[in-house]
Amino acid sequence: MNMKKKKIFAICDLEEAYVVRLADYLNQSGKLPYQVLAFTSLERLGAYAKENEIEILLISPDAMSDEVKGMRIKRVMILSDGEEPDLDRQQMQISKYQDSDSIARAVMDYAQEGAGALMPQDCRMIAVCSPVGRCGKTMFALTLAMLAAEEGRTMYLNLEGYSGFEPLFRTTYRSDTADLVYAAGEEEQNLAMLMESSVESFGSLDIVPPVFFPEDIRDISCRDWKTFLARASEAGAYKTIVLDAGMQVSGVTDLLEMCDRWYMPVLQDPVSRAKISQFDRNMEALGKEKLLSAMTRVYLPEVSVRNSQGALLDDLVYGRMGQFARALLKESARPAA
Repeated sequence: MNMKKKKIFAICDLEEAYVVRLADYLNQSGKLPYQVLAFTSLERLGAYAKENEIEILLISPDAMSDEVKGMRIKRVMILSDGEEPDLDRQQMQISKYQDSDSIARAVMDYAQEGAGALMPQDCRMIAVCSPVGRCGKTMFALTLAMLAAEEGRTMYLNLEGYSGFEPLFRTTYRSDTADLVYAAGEEEQNLAMLMESSVESFGSLDIVPPVFFPEDIRDISCRDWKTFLARASEAGAYKTIVLDAGMQVSGVTDLLEMCDRWYMPVLQDPVSRAKISQFDRNMEALGKEKLLSAMTRVYLPEVSVRNSQGALLDDLVYGRMGQFARALLKESARPAA
């Protein structure tokens, strides 16, 4: 009888006592469906990776190097010692100083996002998100999506409880985002078929039908969003995904951290400034200073659009909002001085 070989979960840390103790515990506890191997040098890790594929590597920042990026390793987790390392959007950071059970749970959460839950490298994500209401966020996000579609196939995803898209676009949707997220958790073929029949296309832009019930936005987990985004990007061969996100989305900051660019529309009135200030303090309390530094705050122009499908989008792209967005994207594309 052939036994299925366990996949490899490797731990690499230069502190030998720590890495050996953690690997022994994880192997003996049976909490992970992996064979756990400990490495205390890059040389031994590299020699092993030449002959074997590693499913997940948990590695300390001081051991991480360009050499590791070239090894046969599917996914990398950073074992942080308190300092915030530079991460790409495929990596996850966990604290070295938590108990072994917590580390095991973090690894399992990461593993359950699984293959197919990682964004393709050639698909960029742009987010528009703000704690301020009535700031032009959705009109701006639609404009960015239309401009991105000029360069390649683009998906626009509205993550608001009340989008108003059916009356706005004078249409009726047979499926909504919640249906697509559910399909993404099942068979990928089902998702592709459902997307083909439900998304509304304007040239190279696909607009995903927003949720009908606001509760669905709050009930969908961050893990489910990530799985959907990854599988939808592959199913649609998208070059760009534009997220029009509300603050009520579960794990919204984790989604923002996945994005290549994040715009926050703001207003100058006292209430809006107070909301932004509270948001900034919350992010700092959560240790999200790096996320804040990656965000671009924008004051959007007022726009006037016609209430019909193509006319609304044309008014956005060729009007003041389109001029503003083009200038912004042109400026952001310039190399840093």
